[in-house]
Amino acid sequence: MDALPLVALVAASAAVAGAARRTPVPAPLLLVTAGLIASYLPGVPTYTLDAHIVLPLLLPPLLYTAAVDSSYLDLRANIRPIALLSVGYVLFATVAVGWLAYRLVPDLPLTAALVLGAVVAPPDAVTAAAIARRVGLPGRVTTILQGESLVNDATAITAYKVVLAAAVGEGMSWSAGIGEFLLAAVGGVVVGLALMVPLHWLRTHLKEALLQNTLSLLIPFVAYAAAERVHASGVLAVVVVALYLGHRSWQVDFATRLQEEAVWKMVAFILESAVFALIGLQLPFVLKGLGAYAVTDALWYAVAVFLAVVVVRFIWVYPATFLPRWLSKRIREREPGTNWTAPLIVGWAGMRGVVSLAIAFSVPMVTTDGQDFPARDLVLFLTFTTVIGTLVIQGLSLPLLVRALKLPGRDVTAETLAEAQAQGEASMAAEARLEELLTDRRNYLPGPLADRLRAVLARRRNAVWERLGASNPMTGESADETYRRLAREMIDAEREVFVRLRDERQIDDEMLRTLLRRLDLEEAAAYREESQAP
Repeated sequence: MDALPLVALVAASAAVAGAARRTPVPAPLLLVTAGLIASYLPGVPTYTLDAHIVLPLLLPPLLYTAAVDSSYLDLRANIRPIALLSVGYVLFATVAVGWLAYRLVPDLPLTAALVLGAVVAPPDAVTAAAIARRVGLPGRVTTILQGESLVNDATAITAYKVVLAAAVGEGMSWSAGIGEFLLAAVGGVVVGLALMVPLHWLRTHLKEALLQNTLSLLIPFVAYAAAERVHASGVLAVVVVALYLGHRSWQVDFATRLQEEAVWKMVAFILESAVFALIGLQLPFVLKGLGAYAVTDALWYAVAVFLAVVVVRFIWVYPATFLPRWLSKRIREREPGTNWTAPLIVGWAGMRGVVSLAIAFSVPMVTTDGQDFPARDLVLFLTFTTVIGTLVIQGLSLPLLVRALKLPGRDVTAETLAEAQAQGEASMAAEARLEELLTDRRNYLPGPLADRLRAVLARRRNAVWERLGASNPMTGESADETYRRLAREMIDAEREVFVRLRDERQIDDEMLRTLLRRLDLEEAAAYREESQAP
């Protein structure tokens, strides 16, 4: 097996994603465009999405990292709108888009049209997270979009399996279809609940960060495979496990958290970049099988299905936002008020992605009676054009729409104040514990060392408050920012001395690595404080 095409894909997509960070264009859009262009360059190998690879190998880690970074408490607080979007909307879109396609395309069976509806129904988890981070959506809107994208794949995949069984002639009644849907949903949650506690116990009892992070990389695949083995939803199993582990990540030692964050950032960056590039690279393969349809007819169908996908989402979002509030006083009292702008953003943020394409590629070529699957190539083409259309048109215009609506962004001052108050309370508890420990003779410390511990607490407590205060008129830095900059300058000076001593053979390389790691940890602590500041 030639590994060069895979290496080239990862390297090229990472390079494009890195370049996108220097442009106002979101990385997913630039990657898809680059893939479209590269698909017709001479010498570029053919990359075909395989559902047997994308779903069990790419989807679990992408869902896992998105769920771990989500807030369980925020998702729970918004469970009603998330459920209406991730379950209700996906089923509504499956039927509505499928019925419109059935009425639009001559000789397209209803079952095949519903397959198309299920394929294009779920907005993409990776796209939603990437766009939301880039455009700075309000917190509650971001939470709802992230929550929807974590669960809607499970709904769509299950709905697809049900309508596909009818399309290929396996025969499935409505009651059997509903039963399979409930089995997948409930089973996925049960598998996740069964795995999350043992996996967390393992994470907290393994003593080496390397082993803990190896386990972390295996967790999404284990959860997905275990659920799929019992015909449950692997997506829901991964999400349940990830939310639990993310909520309790504070119980894992600091070395694991530091290493795990770096590892998963790298994994997510590589996978997200490759996934969006793969979408664009499918164009030649999709067009190759479209010979049975006139290009003008296929393009007309593509425009109509794209418009249907966009309009159907708004038809669902606005009633789902306001009707429950109008009917229930309890909902009005428990949930914050909203106006027409938030549903507009949620409705327009329905970009489709790689999951839709992967499901479309999994549509079989023949039915159980040996006949060709009706309009399989057209279903694949319409899925591809819908994905590209939503990514380009909605993805490019979403930042402009957010700016035009002047939606309130993050309240940096309020966040900094809350952080300062939390840090102050924690520092007081730490200082009280220090004084308690110092009263024990077994914990005796010389005065300067005890004062150094107190000074560390004071600096940590004051650093956040200083962000609210005046800056240095010459540099624009707060006192804490100047402190961190000077600390890094001092560390750089130490590092240069250690390297010089190694070059002069006064210390060996092993000692140099030990000394440099100590400095690296100090610098990492300063950098993390700085990078996490609002």
